[in-house]
Amino acid sequence: MKLFERLVLPFLFLLKESAAATFSHDVKKEWTVQKKEGDKVPDVDFLTRVRLDDGSFDWKTLTSADYFKGKRVVVFALPGAFTPLCSSTHLPGYEAAYEEIKSLGIDEVYCLSVNDAFVMRKWGLDQGLTEDKTPGSLGFTAVKLIPDGAAHFTRGMGMSSVWESNRGFGERSWRYSMVVNDGVIEKMFVEPGRTHDSGPDPFEVSDAETMVKYLKSSAKDEL
Repeated sequence: MKLFERLVLPFLFLLKESAAATFSHDVKKEWTVQKKEGDKVPDVDFLTRVRLDDGSFDWKTLTSADYFKGKRVVVFALPGAFTPLCSSTHLPGYEAAYEEIKSLGIDEVYCLSVNDAFVMRKWGLDQGLTEDKTPGSLGFTAVKLIPDGAAHFTRGMGMSSVWESNRGFGERSWRYSMVVNDGVIEKMFVEPGRTHDSGPDPFEVSDAETMVKYLKSSAKDEL
């Protein structure tokens, strides 16, 4: 027993410490340095699926410029497709407010998540979103779903969050919303308490209602 304690227990302790340290080592510091109003959004590629003339789908790479250049858009980002709060409230809220948001000087509304293109399309269909079957379309007629499968945009925004022991998500996006004007962040609403492996999932400021209030206020300021 003494030999076991002297030789094996220290090894087990180091193994445990190494496993605990893996979490923080896997997350680069720059992935958590949050962008702010006035900053440009990250310039990244998004691997998407687009409809072809025959109704089938193929891969297409879209860039940040494709989504943001020359447009004033609303983006809301969330931890995951098919998750409860994202599915019951966050996405449905923006879908319901889509036309009102567009009437307030917005060209498009995007929902972004660290999920691949297949998952995002299936989630949209599951949510009852109306699919745009035009060849080359962005998927749906109202809110457009952006697959940030490799988390490149999320990391560039400094919004990378990892859930390991809590929920088992792995790397996802913290919940936030923003107005982006020609690639520049005009306004941001970031949920409080951002941290890795967060227990709470706050939903206080990134909702559609808060966004509509801001857009109405900014419209008045321009008069």
